[in-house]
Amino acid sequence: MGYLTRRTLLKIGLGLLLIVVMAWGALRLFFHLNEIPIYDARLIYNFILHSDRPLKQYENLAQQLGYTSSDKLLIIHADDLGLARSVNKASFEALSKEFVNSASVMMPSPFAEEVAAYYLEHPQIDLGLHLTFTAEWTDYKWPGVAPANKIETLLDDEGFLHQKKVTVIKEGINAEIKTELQAQIDYARALGISPTHMDSHEGTLFFDPAFFRTYIEVGHQNQIPVFVPKLLAPHFDEHFPLPPQVVLVDQMFMALKGTELDAMESYYAEVLSSIKPGLNQLLVHLAFDEEEMKAITKDREAYGTKWRAKDYQVVSSKKFQDLLKQNEIKLIQWRDIQAILYPEANASNRL
Repeated sequence: MGYLTRRTLLKIGLGLLLIVVMAWGALRLFFHLNEIPIYDARLIYNFILHSDRPLKQYENLAQQLGYTSSDKLLIIHADDLGLARSVNKASFEALSKEFVNSASVMMPSPFAEEVAAYYLEHPQIDLGLHLTFTAEWTDYKWPGVAPANKIETLLDDEGFLHQKKVTVIKEGINAEIKTELQAQIDYARALGISPTHMDSHEGTLFFDPAFFRTYIEVGHQNQIPVFVPKLLAPHFDEHFPLPPQVVLVDQMFMALKGTELDAMESYYAEVLSSIKPGLNQLLVHLAFDEEEMKAITKDREAYGTKWRAKDYQVVSSKKFQDLLKQNEIKLIQWRDIQAILYPEANASNRL
């Protein structure tokens, strides 16, 4: 091989390397700007090349729930219970009037015990755990549930949970994630709550492979179903196959940051009109527009007081209820899924 040929190949190789480096940098920038804190190379690779990997749903799920494979199944789920009294009031009213049929509570938050008290008076509600590893509001904070010396990497210098999930993912140790996760479950049970499911506040546990695996394993150990939307399919591969006890949510819907308040009603109408057969979940964030919520959410519009009040206004409206009927949507609960996956746990929940 001549000198010029070798030189040409070297240039081509360096050029390809530069393209790869630039593409990698652009991808990392995209994740950063869109608040997607994924830093694991294998997971990034799977998201790029295998995000559409087919995953088999829990066998005969619809039939076991008493429906057919052509039925549109939906869980209308209220997040963030325990965050504030205003959130609790709106969520309790929505649960009582069946505007929503499921909810989850943030155990580290200041008003979790108020949620437990409501649950003890209404044990039929479908209540799960909104596993919380961040305290995202500027002037409104909380520590973890586990002793501080057991979860040091999960806390800031003042002893509160980190404000940003990216900090949790960069600094958190998986063993401490497991400790805090189990502590939140134990605290809920100590207050009398029998959780029907678990999910992750701000999706913090969804962005790191080790955290995600711990989330699933601890849920199984405690016989609590875990919320896993199909968009998290890249987590599952030959290194971590889809566990048999995981039920996948085929479609997850939530008004995202940037959604205009005036567009919320049309957004939800479009959601209900586009739901497909399978298991679906609609996430809402409820509160009344009161001084408490104005103070907590003063520095942001997304998921702020007016946003949450609008969520409540929409789901409680006659139009929303009519759309559920018009689109022949069947409402189910995580309790129903728990009865399939963990019948003993579900039976004890009903006692």
